[in-house]
Formats: sequence, C-alpha cells, structure tokens
Amino acid sequence: MSDGAGAGIVGTARDAVARGDWQQAFDLLIKADAGEGLSPSDLPTLGEVAYAAGHLDVAIEAWERAHAACLLAGEQAAAAGAAARVAMHLLIDTALMAPVRGWLARADRLLDGGDETPAHAWVAVARTYERLLTGDTPGARQWARRAVEIGARHDPAAHTIGRVAEARLLILDGDVQEGLALLDEAGVAALSGGLDALSTGVVFCELVCALQGLAQYDVAAEWTEAMERWCETNAIGSLRGRCRVHRAEILRLRGSCDEAESQVLLACDELRPYLRRELGWPLNELGRIRLHKRDIAGAEEALLAAHLAGWDPQPGLALVHLAQGDAATAAASIRDALEHPLRVPSKERPPNTALQRAPLLEAQVEIEIAAGDIRRARLAADELEQVAARFESKALVAGATLARGRVRLADGNAEGAEQSFSEAVRLWSEVGAPYEAAIARTGLAEAHHARGNEHRAALERHAASTTLDEIEAPPSARVTLPVPTTTPSACAFRREDDDYWLVVFEGRTVHLRDLKGMHYLARLLAAPGREHHVLDLVAAEAGSGGVPRAAIGDAGEVLDTRAKEAYRRRLVEIEDDLDQAHEAGDAERAAQADAERDFLVHELARAFGLGGRERRAASGSERARVAVTRAVRHAMDRIAEHHPRLGEHLNRTIRTGTYCAYVPDPHGLAAWES
Repeated sequence: MSDGAGAGIVGTARDAVARGDWQQAFDLLIKADAGEGLSPSDLPTLGEVAYAAGHLDVAIEAWERAHAACLLAGEQAAAAGAAARVAMHLLIDTALMAPVRGWLARADRLLDGGDETPAHAWVAVARTYERLLTGDTPGARQWARRAVEIGARHDPAAHTIGRVAEARLLILDGDVQEGLALLDEAGVAALSGGLDALSTGVVFCELVCALQGLAQYDVAAEWTEAMERWCETNAIGSLRGRCRVHRAEILRLRGSCDEAESQVLLACDELRPYLRRELGWPLNELGRIRLHKRDIAGAEEALLAAHLAGWDPQPGLALVHLAQGDAATAAASIRDALEHPLRVPSKERPPNTALQRAPLLEAQVEIEIAAGDIRRARLAADELEQVAARFESKALVAGATLARGRVRLADGNAEGAEQSFSEAVRLWSEVGAPYEAAIARTGLAEAHHARGNEHRAALERHAASTTLDEIEAPPSARVTLPVPTTTPSACAFRREDDDYWLVVFEGRTVHLRDLKGMHYLARLLAAPGREHHVLDLVAAEAGSGGVPRAAIGDAGEVLDTRAKEAYRRRLVEIEDDLDQAHEAGDAERAAQADAERDFLVHELARAFGLGGRERRAASGSERARVAVTRAVRHAMDRIAEHHPRLGEHLNRTIRTGTYCAYVPDPHGLAAWES
C-alpha cells in the first residue's frame, strides 16, 4: 500500500485493535482494502481482526491471500505459516477435514528441507487434531509429540496446545491420571497470561471438552468457570459461544435446564457466524436439555437440526423415538448408530473411541429392554461397565451401574436390581446430577415394588417425581421458596435524558451513554420471563404498532457472495482430497470427504432457487433478529465495562434470538424500576 490515505486508515484500524474495538477495526480495514488495497504485511492483521469481529470467511480469505502474496515474494516459511493458519481456522470452526489436509500438504511442501520454524510447530498441531478428529489416535499421538517438541523451541502457544492434545491421547489410551495431570498443567499455562487470546481460548475449550467427554464433571465445572471469567474480557471469535455451550452442559447436569436452554440458545446465536458443521454441537446439546425437560417435540426439532448440520444426533434421536412410544424404531436407530458410527469430528468424544460409544451404550440398555431384547441390553451393559472401569470416571460408573440395575430388573433379579439402583442413586447424587439420580430412584422404586416393599417404593417414587417435576415444569409453573421482597429502588434501568441512562444494581449506580441496545434491554428487564418477538421490539422503538415489511426488507442472500466463493473453494479442495483417497485406496478417508462434500453442496443448494436465482433469507424477521442481537450484545458489553457484576448477571439471563427474553433465576429475581 502506498503512503497515503490508505495507510492512515490502517493506522486508525490498529488503534482500534489496541482498544479491542474489533468491529471498527474491521470496517476500517475493509475500507482500506476496497480502496488502494492492503499490503501483504497487513493481510494477517485483517485475518485476525475479521475473526474477532465475527467474519470467518473474510478471516480465512485474508490468510489465503497472505499465503499467495508470500509465495509471490518467495517467502516460503511465511507462506507455510499462512497456510497453517488457514488449516487451523478450517479445523476449529468448519470441522471440514479434507480442506484442512489440503492446506497442510501445501505447508509441508514449502517447509520440506528448511530449518525449523514456528510454522513447523503449528502444522504439527493442526495435523494432531486432524488425525484425532478422524479417528486415527496412533497418528495423532506422533504429531502431538512433534508439536510439543518443536513448540518448546519456537512457539509457546503451539507447545501448550500440543500438550493438551497429548494429554487427551493419554486419557483415550486409558492412562487417565497422567492425562489429567497434563491437562491441569496446560490450564495453568493458559491462566498465566503468556499466550495470545485465541490460543488461550483454544486451550481452555479443549481442556473442558476433554473433561466433559470423560464425564469428569466436577473438574470440568471448575475449568468452565475459569474460562467464563477469562471470556468476560478476553474472548474473541467463537470462544464466548463455545464457553456458553460448556456452561449449558454443566447446568443441564445440575438440573437447571431452563437456564441451560437459555445459555445454549445464546450460544447458537453467537456461534452461527463461525461454525459450519460444528454448529451441530450446541444443537445436539439443546436436544439433550429438552429431553430432560420432557419437551419431546422441541428435542426432536433440535436433534434433526443438528443432523442437518452434519452432526450425529444419536443417542438423542433414538431416545426421542422411545419417548414417542416407538421402541422398535428406537432400537433400530441405536443399533445402527453403534454398528455404523458416524465419523463426526467431535472434540468432546472423538470418533473411533470408547468414549464415543459410552452414551450410545447407556441409551441402548434402556431402549432394548423397552423393545424386549434383554440379551442385547445385557451385552451393552457389559461393555459399558468395561468402559467405565477403564476411564475411572464416577459418572461413567454411575451410568453403568444404572444400566446394570435395569438389566437385573428385566431378568427378574429384583434383589440385585435393588442393590444396583441404590448404588446408582448414591453415585449420581455425589456427582451432583439430580435428573440422573431421579431416574435411578424410579428404577429403585420398581425394584422395591417387585420385592413387595410398597412403602419404600412409594418413598422413592415421590422423591423421583418431585425432582423430575421441578426440572420439567416451565418457569411460570414452578413453586419456589419465599424470597425477600425486593424494594422498587433496589434495581433501576431508566433513561435520564436524551444522552444518558441511570443504572442501579446491587447497590452500585452508574450513568451510561445512550445506545439502541439499552432501549431493548429496558423492555426485556421490565417483563421478566416474557418473550418479545424481535419485530415487536423494533416496532416499539419505531413508535408504532408495526413495521412495514418494506421498511425492514429481507435478510439478504442466504449465503453472501464471499461465503459462496469460499464454499466453492472448499469443494475444489474436497474433490482433490477425494482423488487422493481413491488413489491410496483409503475408503474411510473417501467416505469422510464424501460426507463433507454433501454438506457443502446442500449449503450451496439452499442459497439458490429455481433456475439458479439467488434465494433470499426468510424475512425481515431474520434481519431484525441480527440487528437486535447485535445492539443488545453491544449494550451489554458496554454495561460490563462500567458495572462488571451487572454485566455478568445480564450475560446469564438475557436471551436473544427471534424471541428475546430476560430469564433470571427465580430465587434471585431482580425487580427493575424503569
């Protein structure tokens, strides 16, 4: 770029980066790029800023351009480093492994025969996770060791992420204690503040994914809290949304399913600009939450959406069939999931591992008993016990013990069932999982009944139903303990004049400049628990009872031009990977690439109507959803800067989307004066 107006814009953008104003920095860099064009040295900055501001396709494209520019300049190591960054973004956010392999192959060719550089370490990191997420744990182990060794010499972030991967592989091999110790070390390294924001977030997320997959929920909860504290001021890109999914998982386990659903819906909104196939992860969690709430239709909707995103909806979908009374379909579904496991690149439960099978086996025991096939249920319970013993997880042992109780009861061994169910109740209670403990109590009640002990059966049924009713009931129907009455002046959120708002929370008062999102927040806070359609919020601010469709317009193309071009580039890369897989006779790799191609072809098909015409997104409702969500999140970020405690409260309780709501904990309900 020449020294002129463009250079001045880039300088202003760098100032915005220093303040953490990613959107302003992005807008300025895009403006400079559209003018004189960014210099090759500025393209990495655009890549980092675009990712932080929620523009994944722009971020990847910027690194692709940086790669091409470095090649043209003969800077092979820099070109390889840019290729590694493309691979890492594709790996983290798209879960498309075929393009990842293509970019890593480019980096390998450029690095071949050269001196060791940080790019070597990052290629090793990316290859580690590509191998892990395609089910090749021996290959992943070799690359993880290389990432650790080279990273120790050249790049601390690559070294730390390599250590996390190595720890996870130790756990998958059954060396649980050593793996957990290494995870703790990596977490401490992330907390020390020596890594960049994206690498720190990746370490946190991978650490929690490992613990969740292992069902080490107590430790996972501790690290999730640490990640949340870090996210309050440091999160960029998809990290905040990922943290919300982890929080939702813990909340579901603890029985707080309404709050869990609120968090995972927020996560879906926050992750939508980033994730492709992996958006199935929060959607799958949403299905699990709704199953616990006995919202069977809602669970099915979420799980089918996860499947549409290319994710494995099992065992949730099989359990939906069972809840609908179709045991035969449920049994066929769970058998197929176990016999033909999908190679979904789950970071919590990597493919081709015993941890991937554990939740399927647990569901199979319940389903096969309902379908009348006790032999299959017994075999599933046997395998589940082996998995639980191998991984030394109290929650896995609790699940296996519950499964054994079900099999014993179905076999007519009421005394043995009584012992197993009692132990399952104890274990799940120690884990802190009220829903699972209540299910175990239900089985215990059946065992007591089979032995003729109706008094004890009635006690267990009452305890189980009380817990399940609390989890399943909507917030408005719940009976809550009396709480101290909040005085009207305890909390305030009102406009003082045209420029400022008065905000009072937990005894602290702040005055904040007017923002559009403050108006939306005021309406939500004034009606706790009430859902507001985004069009109603927009209409209320416009001062009318409704907003003409023309005033809002449509939401634009389903995929914008840049995204469609990116998808087309990915398709070319997948085709190349398919050719290589066929030449090598690698059927599994070819099947995975085929699945990724089908996913992208489906996404592109959604973007076009008949005759190749661009398809427009659904309606003004979608455009309003995006605008309201952005305005509310911006206002909440500003509030958090001046009043961290209120910022934390709003992050937990404000739900955005097509319907927005303020959903506080009934036990800590804040009465707001407007």
